[in-house]
Amino acid sequence: MHDMTGAFDDLLAANETYASTFSNAELTGRAARGLAVVTCMDSRIDPLGLLGLGAGDAKILRNAGARVTDDVLRTLVLAVYLLGVDRVLVMPHTDCRMSKSTDEQVHELIAAEHGIDTRSLEFQTVRDQEATLLHDVTRIMTSPFLPRDLTVGGAVYDVHTGRLRLVDTPRP
Repeated sequence: MHDMTGAFDDLLAANETYASTFSNAELTGRAARGLAVVTCMDSRIDPLGLLGLGAGDAKILRNAGARVTDDVLRTLVLAVYLLGVDRVLVMPHTDCRMSKSTDEQVHELIAAEHGIDTRSLEFQTVRDQEATLLHDVTRIMTSPFLPRDLTVGGAVYDVHTGRLRLVDTPRP
């Protein structure tokens, strides 16, 4: 076990400042704007800011590559039926590390640089971003656990311009 003494002091200090002016106690946990966003964990993405949203407006689901995994589907089911979500935006981005390598290359890199065998993990790298986006949007649209009339769309966020480009995602 690592000694965490001091490892999070900067975060705790920042939280003290944040908590001193905290004003969101009235938020309920429901998505006030009825939106869920599936996006990448890339730290250049500010999903609330780039969409003109604030705290409480949307459910933000993040993972490497903005992929619609089984866990994302599980979370969307909860968001739709329990937390007021009626539309979903899947939003990968330009310059994504997940689109620059194959799963095999990532496994080899981690093994070579860190000595860890990760072959039991599926990283779901992205060979063709638009095709993958269409696949992931379709996965949501065709899930037997989600309403057929759920509004689902896809867009690519450009990390160099801050612009969002909608991608045509026809219903299957």
